Amino acid sequence: MVIRGVDTMALALTLVIGAIGGTLATLLGLPLGYLLGSLLAVGVTAGMGWTPFGHGMTLPIRLRMSFVPVIGVAIGGAFTPEVAQQALGWGGSLAALLLFVPLAHGIGFAIYRLGGLPRVDAFFCALPGGLLESVQLGEEAGADVRLLTVLQFLRLILTIIAVPLIFLAVTGHAVGSASGVQMTGAEIPLTLRDVVLLLACGLVGVGLGRLLRIPAWIMTGPLILSAFAHAIGWVEGVPPGWLIALTQMVLGTGLGARFAGVTRAMLRRAGTLALLNGAAVMTLAFGFALALHGWAGQPVAAVFLAFAPGGLAEMSLIALSLNMSAIYVTAHHVVRIAMAVLMAQMGAGWLRRH
Repeated sequence: MVIRGVDTMALALTLVIGAIGGTLATLLGLPLGYLLGSLLAVGVTAGMGWTPFGHGMTLPIRLRMSFVPVIGVAIGGAFTPEVAQQALGWGGSLAALLLFVPLAHGIGFAIYRLGGLPRVDAFFCALPGGLLESVQLGEEAGADVRLLTVLQFLRLILTIIAVPLIFLAVTGHAVGSASGVQMTGAEIPLTLRDVVLLLACGLVGVGLGRLLRIPAWIMTGPLILSAFAHAIGWVEGVPPGWLIALTQMVLGTGLGARFAGVTRAMLRRAGTLALLNGAAVMTLAFGFALALHGWAGQPVAAVFLAFAPGGLAEMSLIALSLNMSAIYVTAHHVVRIAMAVLMAQMGAGWLRRH
């Protein structure tokens, strides 16, 4: 059965495998279990070329992205007068991204060039953010689109996997659903009015964010409206835990499905380069965290999470799970992505002229 170009049986099998992987990982107490478990289960199935009942792994990007506003609405619930007061001291930390993003890009570019990639491929593969824009502009500039896509996805996935494991090793506590950490406002029961208002924050926020062309609008639009609604006292609760868990599984399943059709030779080559780049940039992020945490008034862990070059939605989920300043983390990732996209556009123009 096919609906609008989507094999519904393949989609159903993909979601089932993701749900099984996420549930097992959570029961085993793994960090960020619902996200990482579904990612690994679907990613291994897709990467190995397995086709259960003759169907490959698939998850339409529009389905994955439809869950992202949930994270924005949840983060908006953490906006309090205390957070607003703290935000006044974030200017120096945000300004440090002006140094961090070019440094991270330069390190990645050097690693990929030493790994044998052509200059154009290395430039766009090394961008620490803006995956879709990197792929689009790289394709226009003549880069190898499949390699570019795989390396950019590996940047996201390796960071998403590494960060919870790092926190587990340092703190001894699992991050995410297995840790039992509750989000701010999660203990407040939702009324029908609350549900309607939170839904409105998500739907209207997406529309306004897209209309105003806010960076990462599908998440930041709902976040801004949710923060406003919570700040003025219209609503106090946040999306329930089961919805956050479902969002984790859908996001992880979508990332894992991206490995479908990737050859093992390309995965080995890209994996080695991505590991080297990831280790270097994560070390750079930790160095910035040590230098900036006192200035920003945030724990080292929060600053490290704000600078780690993972996906906006996934890094924000980890911040929610740790019950740390998710708004601080999200603000930095929005700025990082906007800067990376600007660098991609400037680089594309320079490459065209030369």
